[in-house]
Amino acid sequence: MYIKTFFLLSFLLLSIHANERIVSLSPSLTEIIYALGSEDELVATSEYSLYPKEAQTLPSVGGYSNPNIEKILSHIPSLVIGQDFNQATLLNIQRFGRETLLLDLQTLTTIKQSITTLGERLGKVQRAQELVADIDDALTSAPKAIKAKKVMIVFGLHEDLTRGIYIAGHDIFFEDIILACGHKNAYSSTLTSQPVLSYENVIALNPDTIIILHSKASNPSVNKQKALEAWHNIPTNAAKNKNITVLDESYLHIPSHRVALTIKRLCKAMAR
Repeated sequence: MYIKTFFLLSFLLLSIHANERIVSLSPSLTEIIYALGSEDELVATSEYSLYPKEAQTLPSVGGYSNPNIEKILSHIPSLVIGQDFNQATLLNIQRFGRETLLLDLQTLTTIKQSITTLGERLGKVQRAQELVADIDDALTSAPKAIKAKKVMIVFGLHEDLTRGIYIAGHDIFFEDIILACGHKNAYSSTLTSQPVLSYENVIALNPDTIIILHSKASNPSVNKQKALEAWHNIPTNAAKNKNITVLDESYLHIPSHRVALTIKRLCKAMAR
């Protein structure tokens, strides 16, 4: 009965509203939709869609890793857009006759490809080309290393380093940026994109530069001074040369068109 009612309501509403009704299942996709100029067609987003500020007023369909299918369907979407971790959700949505689009935002190449694909789907081809050009311009203009360093990018600032240290590994846009800036990823294994290291692993890798991406939103209570002391107590070249940097710009964690800003910021930090 619910399904029959849903399809009848969908038909009536979509007949009244000729425009797209888009549901975004990740903050990154929400940002790209706004950047393309299709925000008026966006009817719901995932939690933590904080940028731009206007996105915070839209209804939420749940966390990006566990969205609520009934909430999604209640917005009568014509298009539901997700990332690789949304595959199961998108398959369920398809069973209700809704169009879905799965995009890959893992690397710089796939981010640009996804912006292009979404621009084509939403009729915003020129704007998509401009966003991709901004990323390419950032790669071209970012400061390049005279001498390559071993760089480690760490996710999260914590006082206790015994719980596991999450870093940027292989096949992820952070590694792409390290290489584009003329440096080397201190983590050379190709097994995973976000490995978890122990204290001893960090010593063994001995990075020349450590960049810690801190999120004030997810970890506001951390004592920055104590956390940095913990990092400086690990015997590495980065600690010895005082080349440990904490960055807290919110866009650094988001693989959207704003990765152009991330390229500039990280390359500048690596150039110290």
